[in-house]
Amino acid sequence: MKKVSVVILNWNGKALMEQFLPSVLAHTPEVVAEIMVADNGSTDGSTEMLREKFPSVRLLPFDRNYGFAEGYNRAMAAVETPCAVLLNSDVEVTPHWLDEPLRVLDEYPDVAGVQPKIRSWKHREHFEYAGACGGYIDRYGYPFCRGRILNGVEEDRGQYDRTADIFWASGACFFIRTEVYRKEGGLDAVFFAHQEEIDLCWRLRARGYRLLCTPQSVVYHVGGATLEVENPRKTFLNFRNNLLMIYKNMPDSTLPRVMRVRRWLDCLAAGRFLLTGHLAGARAIFRARRAFRQLKKTYQPVREDNLSRVRVDPVPEMLPRNLLFSCYLKRKKTFAELCPDERFNNSIIQRFKGERRG
Repeated sequence: MKKVSVVILNWNGKALMEQFLPSVLAHTPEVVAEIMVADNGSTDGSTEMLREKFPSVRLLPFDRNYGFAEGYNRAMAAVETPCAVLLNSDVEVTPHWLDEPLRVLDEYPDVAGVQPKIRSWKHREHFEYAGACGGYIDRYGYPFCRGRILNGVEEDRGQYDRTADIFWASGACFFIRTEVYRKEGGLDAVFFAHQEEIDLCWRLRARGYRLLCTPQSVVYHVGGATLEVENPRKTFLNFRNNLLMIYKNMPDSTLPRVMRVRRWLDCLAAGRFLLTGHLAGARAIFRARRAFRQLKKTYQPVREDNLSRVRVDPVPEMLPRNLLFSCYLKRKKTFAELCPDERFNNSIIQRFKGERRG
């Protein structure tokens, strides 16, 4: 039996797959992995192109666009291997990209998910925004990465080349145990797209699983191929989903204060959009907050279930400070400046050896 399924979710990405699928085929041994494309009801000829040019790829066509979250949930229901890789269609993989993530998953049974080092395809010596060298969040739910703080992306000089525990793994290239994905509920379909992988990882981490970044494996991600950074739809999804994620996962002891602070911080973000002439962006933030309030009651049972299953509190990889305060007032511009604490830069191999000695 093969070890892993490489699952690519496509929606009208014919050109991207023609460009990037050859690297996946070239560097993914058939004896180890199957390659699957789950098509979200594309209308650009994607499925016809796949059947003609890539007949060895397993095609799973859907009747419509289910979004990133539900699309992957449906694809994962068809996976038959012990592990899967959720891989964006705009990712170029490199030789031996499967080796280290699969080795870690084989060796450490409490590790549920792994991401490789993700570099920018356009600026190849720099990390890529969506994941870089492993993701974290601060106490108010703001995500950041080893190699990316807010919009500042670092050059990769090998400064984060140790395997490390992380809070979240990027959905651009996310290795996960198939059984764990199904058992713990997969991605939240209501999110549709954006931050759904962070929500899943928060659940996993709080329930006692571990997540790692293995920088020995490297991929290159185009990023921003679906929605541009200033797109109001993207702004809406990011703010709404972030609030939902906090409500679902934040413990009772901290949730009220976090939500009060976030109300003011979101207003400041809307004000920033207004000052820079992006009225649609400001409106998207207020629409996101209204949508969150409308969804909140329906999520109360989900929140109660999540909290009842918490095994790790607090999660060690959550920054116990305000990311915005640290960056804008204290001028912390890199991950190393923001998180000098060894727990954010630990070697998983050394940590396990230490635990065994103990």
